[in-house]
Amino acid sequence: MASPHPDQRPLAERRRPRILKEYVGQEHLLGSGGLLEPMLQSGDIPSLIFWGPPGVGKTTLARLLTESLNKTFYTLSAVHSGVKEVRETIKKAKEQSLFRKGRPILFIDELHRFSKSQQDSLLGAVEDGSISLIGATTENPGFEVIPALLSRCQVFTLQPLRKEELQKIVASTYSSDHAFEGLVYKAEEWEAVVRIANGDARRLLNIMEMLVRRSEGSIDTSEERLDQLLKANPLIYDKKGDQHYDLTSALIKSIRGSDPNAAVYWLARMLEGGEDPKFISRRLIILAAEDIGLANPTAGVIAHSCFESVEKIGMPEGRIVLSQCVLYLSLSPKSNSAYMSINKAQQLVKETGNLEVPLALRNASNALMRSMDHGKGYKYAHEHPQNFAFMEFMPDEIAGTRLYDPSGNPKEQEYQKKIAALWSGKYDDPTRGS
Repeated sequence: MASPHPDQRPLAERRRPRILKEYVGQEHLLGSGGLLEPMLQSGDIPSLIFWGPPGVGKTTLARLLTESLNKTFYTLSAVHSGVKEVRETIKKAKEQSLFRKGRPILFIDELHRFSKSQQDSLLGAVEDGSISLIGATTENPGFEVIPALLSRCQVFTLQPLRKEELQKIVASTYSSDHAFEGLVYKAEEWEAVVRIANGDARRLLNIMEMLVRRSEGSIDTSEERLDQLLKANPLIYDKKGDQHYDLTSALIKSIRGSDPNAAVYWLARMLEGGEDPKFISRRLIILAAEDIGLANPTAGVIAHSCFESVEKIGMPEGRIVLSQCVLYLSLSPKSNSAYMSINKAQQLVKETGNLEVPLALRNASNALMRSMDHGKGYKYAHEHPQNFAFMEFMPDEIAGTRLYDPSGNPKEQEYQKKIAALWSGKYDDPTRGS
């Protein structure tokens, strides 16, 4: 067992590079002719967004750039900082810049978790150049960053670390960290760990730390040992790898299967593993339409409200809203009729092509269109009893085709009765027109 040492920080923190030369990976940014080279030569950097998966060095790169250019560095976490903290930090940065040359750097981790109002509060300082913003995000900035802020920043994509880069980190950790003192490094013994790390240096170092803590003179990196370790430590959660998709699938299938206990368990697994709550919320919106739909239209409203609430209040309180939504969706009646209907409709369009819009349904907004019989024969529903007029709304070639098949839940059975009453048997036969 490794002997006690005064530096008991986590291994990932101990191994964080102190200068740019120690930084591993992202050659397209830092290598000869890299995208950041002109900025380093000029001594100044504009506002940037670092976009990439977890554990590739976004935060570390921001710090090292700041230090190499001798800039003042301020940092905020999107999880813990509101508009007030943003404005206070910007004010402090502007005051300090009066006494130091060059723009200070404001680094915001997990920028995608900032609400619109929080992002808006950055605009003035970014636009007038009083600060250089560096935002780090694991999500596509095109979706998660407001256009006004995105247009004022350069976006750099950070790639997952390659196998040889992760092996370099393992080797240097052996040679320089006290926890591995006296242990012999053999590259082949770490191939499975490098594969499991999947381009994530932080994940690699976390696994290494757990292995060395449980070692007795040698480190067991066998497949069996790693399997035991990962099962015993579910928080080693790869948000871009297989477990990300497996846990997401487990959550969705539990809700679809109407098991609230399993659903809230998988929700907890994802949250404890560091999954973005907004990703979970988006999946719940999709599920509400695909698996519940017309059986309980309120489910969609609840899911949308959940997303907006999580976006506004953030974590940790957002977990309560997510739990409420997951339980509600689990207990709701289920129907995939909306999902199946659009699938059938799109397949029909592929098979039949661009069929002509019937004249009665065409736009008749001017005299020329009306002279071409656009709108001729159209029956304005509100001029007829019960706001309904019997007419054909499909192209002639597919008239009578049934695409919506109500499920057996009570709500949709009401819809089925209404369709039958209005359309006099036209859509009673599910196979009609197919």
